[in-house]
Amino acid sequence: MRLAGIVVSVLLALLGGLWILQGSNIVGGSVMSGQSQWLWIGILVLIAGLAGLWWTLRRRP
Repeated sequence: MRLAGIVVSVLLALLGGLWILQGSNIVGGSVMSGQSQWLWIGILVLIAGLAGLWWTLRRRP
C-alpha cells in the first residue's frame, strides 16, 4: 500500500510539473500551452503530489 502511495504521489507531482511548464508556455505543442489556468492547476496538483509523498513517507509501516 505504501508503494502505491509513493507511485501515485510521484505521478501527480510530475503531471503538475508538466502542466506548469505548459501553462507558462515553456513546453509547446498542446492546446494547454500558454493557458494560464493550467499553470495554476499544475501548481495545485504539484503541491498535492508533494504533500501526498510527504504523508506517505512520514507514516510508519
